[in-house]
Order: sequence, then C-alpha cells, then structure tokens
Amino acid sequence: MSRELATATTREPLTLRSFRRYWTASSVGFAGMALTTVAVDVLVIDVLKASEAQVGLVRASQFLPYLVLGLVAGAQVDRWRRRRVLIGFNLAQALLLLGIPLLYAAGALSVTSTAVVLFASGCCAVYVAAAEQAYLPDLVPRRTLVLANARLGQAMSVAQTLGPAVAGFLVAAVSAPVTLVVSSLARGFNAMSIFRIRRPEPPRDVERRPIVREIGEGLSFTYRHQTLAPLAVSTHVWFLANSIAVTLLGLFVLRDLSLSAAAYGAVLTAAGVGSLLGALAAPRAARRLGEGNVIIVSRAACALAWAAIAFTPTAAATSVIIGYLGVLQLLCGASMGLEDPSEMGYRQAVTPRVMLGRVNSVLRSANRSMAVVGALVGGVLATAFSFRTTLLAVAALFLTAALVGAGSPLRGARSGRVPVAP
Repeated sequence: MSRELATATTREPLTLRSFRRYWTASSVGFAGMALTTVAVDVLVIDVLKASEAQVGLVRASQFLPYLVLGLVAGAQVDRWRRRRVLIGFNLAQALLLLGIPLLYAAGALSVTSTAVVLFASGCCAVYVAAAEQAYLPDLVPRRTLVLANARLGQAMSVAQTLGPAVAGFLVAAVSAPVTLVVSSLARGFNAMSIFRIRRPEPPRDVERRPIVREIGEGLSFTYRHQTLAPLAVSTHVWFLANSIAVTLLGLFVLRDLSLSAAAYGAVLTAAGVGSLLGALAAPRAARRLGEGNVIIVSRAACALAWAAIAFTPTAAATSVIIGYLGVLQLLCGASMGLEDPSEMGYRQAVTPRVMLGRVNSVLRSANRSMAVVGALVGGVLATAFSFRTTLLAVAALFLTAALVGAGSPLRGARSGRVPVAP
C-alpha cells in the first residue's frame, strides 16, 4: 500500500491527491458522455431521419462491443497496467468521435456510418470501463470504496444534470455533429488528467495462463458467489429494462410528443438532478440499510417511475408534459444515483483485486449484451405496440429485477461482513 493510502487519516477520498486527479478526469469524461447522448439522439432522429428500427440499431451498436470484447478485455486488463489502458483508450475514443463531424462535413454521414463509428468507439469504451472499475481500489482504502464511488456518482450526476441542457443549447446553436467535437475534447482531457497520476500501481499476477482459463475463472467467481450471483442476474434484467426504456424515451419525447431538443434535454436534466440527490444520500443509505437493501429498494423505485411514465398526459399543455416527465425522471435518476455507489462499492470490496478486471468485465459484458437486446427490442416494440403498453412492460421488468434481489442473500448484504482475498 502506498504512503498516501497508509497515512490517510480521514474517510474522505478527495483528500487523496491520486483520487482527486482521477475524480477530475472522470468528471470531465462524464460531461462528455452527457453531451454525446443528446447529440447522438438528435443527430440520428432529427438530422438523419432514422426509422424506429434504425434508432434501435444505432443504440445497439454502442453496446455490442461489450458482447464481442468484454470478457477478453477483462482478462487483458488484469494483465496490463490499468492507468496505461485508461490513457490509451480514452485518447482513441477522442479521435474516433471526431469521425462523425468529419463525415458530416464531407457529406458522407449516414445511419450506417454513424453506427460503425459508435461501434469502434464502444470497443475502446470496453477497455476503459474494465480498467476504471479495477483501478479505483488501487487509489483509495477499502473502507472508503462506497464513499469514493459516491463522489464519482455525484460528479456523474452533475454532468447528467447540466450536460443535457448544455447539449440541447449546443445542438441548437452549432448542430449535433459539432457538439460531438466537444465530447471528443472531453475524452482527451480525461486521458491527460489520468496521465498526471503518478502513484505506482501494485504488481499484477505475473503468471500467464491461457486467456480462456482466466475468463473462466472470472465467470466462475461471479456466478457461484453467494451474493454476486443474484446481484448479477438482477442487474442483467435491470439493463434489459433500462435499455428498452431509454430507447423509447427519445422516440416518445422527440417524435411522438413532437417536443424540441431543448425540451428533451430538460427532461434528461431532471434525471441528472435526481441522480445527484441520490448520490449525495448514498453513503448514509448504505450505512443504515446495507448495500444490498439499497440496491433492491432503488430498483423497485425505478419500476414505479416507469409505470407512471406510461400514463403521461399527452393531451396536456407542453409545459405540463415536460414537468410530469421531469418529475418522474427525477425519481429514476435518484434511484440510480442511490444504487450505483452501493453496487460498485460492494462488488469491488468482495472481489479479489487480481480478478477485478475479469469480474467487472463479466458483469459489464452481460449487462451490455442485455442492453443490445433491449435497444433492438425497444425499436421493434415502438413500431408494433403503443408507448403505454411497452412502458408498462418495461416497468414490469424493473420490478422483476428488484424481486430477484429481494428473494436472495443480497437482501441485507453488507460489504463489511464479507471477507475478501487481497
């Protein structure tokens, strides 16, 4: 353990210089992602005039790399220096995102080329995600993992709060493709900030076994673990539901309700505000209820919010519709902001550090695979059924995710009660 960690006298992770730089890098990266989400939705739906099925295809292209590369990336990240992975692949993402505005300027941008660029960027994101979650426990003591994840969650929430509004303004002022230039710059800043972290990483397991065997170890540990297994299944169902929901929300707001990009940004901003409030409350909630119970309650709240969205008063005034959707997205955001630090902190605490890359990638790959399915299903359902019917089905899926956790040892689980290998 480094001198910085060994001499820490407070539970506040932001007092640690290495984590502070990591937090800064992540905060700017979150802002870039928030801009990208709105810019891509407006680009595909309003500029390229994609069909419902094509919207689902573009969203699926962003998650498909986790299905293709996720397990391999996790095993490789456990072999590599995680800081180097974060620097290199963030820079690669920055360059790839520039491809969309360049293609647009050349008059060569299409739904297909957009999906291809986002797929390539997603391949980089697979490695970034695997390294991020595995690198954090090297920067803070185990006892502060929930709080460190909460600090990151709060930064993400601020980005989700301000990002959509800023993105809506930028899209209106300079176009969606140009907004993606700002997203690219954010990725580059992320890489440069992590480059400034100088604390040496602990040595990795130098034994080189066949990568298939290493992947198998990650799968076995995850799906045989007493609490990680039900958490994994619950999270897989949650990602399926959320992917359908997010795909539907853009179509519902921009096309069915004919609201503007600014209105769509305002609705997403409400989710960001809720996420910030949830992240602020997350450490205390985890201490009082335990990480497992926080996860279960949060997922039940998601089910309630999306069931209510199904009954949006579409005949009401525009301001009423925006306010109604905003309140419900506030609840959705709060549930996610409350849950994420507990889920991440619990997972990082109970997983041996030498397996963090693999375990995180196993879960993320499966989750993103469900997101691919959800994006495609969302586009199809939006074509075949009414939004109300589809959103009620989404709410039922969120409720299923909560019930899976509630009926397992995840209920009442606390990271402090589970021993973990070094």
